[in-house]
Amino acid sequence: MALNRGYVPRPMKSYRNTATSNISDVWTTFHFHVAGQGDDALTQAIFTEVSGLEVELEVTPYEEGGMNTHVHKLPGRTKISDITLKNGIMTNNGLWDWFKEILLGTYTRKNVTITLVSEDGEHWQSWEFAQAIPIKWTGPQLKADSTVLAIQSLVLTHKGLILR
Repeated sequence: MALNRGYVPRPMKSYRNTATSNISDVWTTFHFHVAGQGDDALTQAIFTEVSGLEVELEVTPYEEGGMNTHVHKLPGRTKISDITLKNGIMTNNGLWDWFKEILLGTYTRKNVTITLVSEDGEHWQSWEFAQAIPIKWTGPQLKADSTVLAIQSLVLTHKGLILR
C-alpha cells in the first residue's frame, strides 16, 4: 500500500449557527499519518485513532506572608502523556522491528510527527514529539483473509512536544 503524497486541497465545510449568526468550520478527521526521521518505518504507517496528545504544566501554590487575598501559583514541571496509536496498517515490519530492538536492550529514540489527514489526503495539523520510543505493542486479531500487516495499538513515550 503506497501512501498518497499528492494532496488535493479541499474547501472546509462551513455551517452557520443560527442562534449566534457565527460561522464555524468543521474538520472531518479520517486518519493520521505517523512519520519518523527520514524514510524509516514510521513513515509507512497509517492509524485511525490517536490519543494522549497532552502536555500539562504543573503549578505549585505559594502562600505569601501578609498577602491574604490570594495564593500565588508558580509554574513547575512539564507533564507529558504517552501517545497511543490505534487501528493502524503498515506496509512492512518496521514498527515491530523498532519495538523488538527495545526488547533486546538496544534501541534508537526517534522524533515522531503525527499528522491529521483529511478524507481527501490533505494535511491539516501536525504535532511533533521529541525522542520517542515504543513501550507497548498490541497485535491484531488474526484473520486468514487479511492481506495487510495490522496493528491494534502502539504506545509511544517521548520527551515532549517540539515547538516550532
